[in-house]
Amino acid sequence: MSFIVLENVTKTFNGVDVLKNLNITINEGSVLGILGRSGSGKSVLINMLRGMKDYKPDQGKIIYNVALCHECFRVEAPSFAGKPCSCGGNLEAESVDFWDCDRKVFAGIKRRVSIMLQRTFALYEDDTVIDNVIKSMTDMEYEESAYRAIELLEMTQMSHRITHIARDLSGGEKQRVVLARQLAKNPMLFLADEPTGTLDPNTAELIHQALVEGVKEEGVTMVITSHWPEVMRKLSDHVIWLEKGQIIEEGDPQEVVANFMAQVPLPEKVEEFKTGGPIIEMKEVKKHYYSIERGVVKAVDGIDLTVDEGEIFGVVGLSGAGKTTLSRILFGLTDPSSGEISVRLGDTWIDMTQKGPLGRGRVMPYLGILHQEYSLYPHRNVLGNLTEAISLELPAEFAKMKAAYVLKAVGFDEEYAMTILNKNPDELSGGERHRVALAQVLIKEPNIIILDEPTGTMDPITRVQVTDSIMKAREELNQTFLIISHDMDFVLDVCDKAALMRGGKILKTGNPKDIVEELTPHEKEKMLKEE
Repeated sequence: MSFIVLENVTKTFNGVDVLKNLNITINEGSVLGILGRSGSGKSVLINMLRGMKDYKPDQGKIIYNVALCHECFRVEAPSFAGKPCSCGGNLEAESVDFWDCDRKVFAGIKRRVSIMLQRTFALYEDDTVIDNVIKSMTDMEYEESAYRAIELLEMTQMSHRITHIARDLSGGEKQRVVLARQLAKNPMLFLADEPTGTLDPNTAELIHQALVEGVKEEGVTMVITSHWPEVMRKLSDHVIWLEKGQIIEEGDPQEVVANFMAQVPLPEKVEEFKTGGPIIEMKEVKKHYYSIERGVVKAVDGIDLTVDEGEIFGVVGLSGAGKTTLSRILFGLTDPSSGEISVRLGDTWIDMTQKGPLGRGRVMPYLGILHQEYSLYPHRNVLGNLTEAISLELPAEFAKMKAAYVLKAVGFDEEYAMTILNKNPDELSGGERHRVALAQVLIKEPNIIILDEPTGTMDPITRVQVTDSIMKAREELNQTFLIISHDMDFVLDVCDKAALMRGGKILKTGNPKDIVEELTPHEKEKMLKEE
């Protein structure tokens, strides 16, 4: 049964068509996958279906075929037409022009749409996990909602964290609670915008399975965007490949995904790079803290680590292994409980545990970091984010040239890079914002760069471009990279050496291929897309 119909939909921002004459039909109970590179228009389409302000089509219509009660404005999927409404009225078949209808009907449709956004954890940070889910169920008695919340948390495999405070959860755990909250709203349409882009493979698999059980098998209509081919294959009934706002191909998930992946280039192979002597040394570094719920947590537990100058070093492991805590300790954002941390500046070794201008303050101007939860300055355009916002003062024309050069290095083509310099971050897709944040780190040409999950929201083509840009930056500027990642394929492509981290400890350091041998068969299946 036809549920949502897009008729000749076009959307323009600043004179650029980001969606061009789209014609799409979404049937009730089906899963539509939207595949495409960063900036192809996937997130714009999701926000348009959601009814977000500023995303009204400039041309065309979005038609929702629904069952509507004109007494209380309750909205259901079209198969409910002819059934009685709980208010005493009747649910009648109605074809609604979503962006040009009665505001009560518009609001009624919006209430029945749930969404998971990329890199966004919309939780009540000071509430427990179960209370977060219960707060999504406004139309149930507390006892009934508590039972339903437990059921959903079991589905998302978060029942072991029911009484934990939301702010104490890892990123992957927060995303699973977000999913439980959205399912608790009993939506007629579920929108998922890169829901697992930044998660490790094990956690991503949990999210995917919960989407299968809680959405697909329940017959809820879903639209999901992703650059992960396996997500499209596993979840979608029909796939659309978007490129620059236009449908390049649509049809069977296996065929469309295969054609999309066929145009992904291989990373450039470079000769072995000769690294210098040690530039980072960590000895017996520990970070222990106490949680009321969990007792003593050993986030980092006796780490020894040496990184050579000019080396691209990967720290790999699943969510909760301690990777991000380790990177924050090195950058000086988190103080270690004990241990030694030294960084070489010229011929001088600096004690990074010593605060102030004579300690790690001397090194900070030469360090760059891209956080997993990166952010851009929302009220500055891209050029401002790459220059004034980070105290990089350059003559106007030179600033544009340098910004465009760095944007090209992280995967933007030269012409498009020039067009986005005057855009604000909220006019970019999630993947484009990610690349601008990476450019923001690279443009200051730091000696040491820490990248926490740098490929999280990147499509396969951009991922290859970023791999090449890291190689090029190392070759031209002799930069040292510490890369925190669960993407083993990326580590194999870009890293000279890697360390496997589990439970706050480093289990093995060596060639990335040797690290693969330390993974269990199950881990290989989850962490290596080529397996």
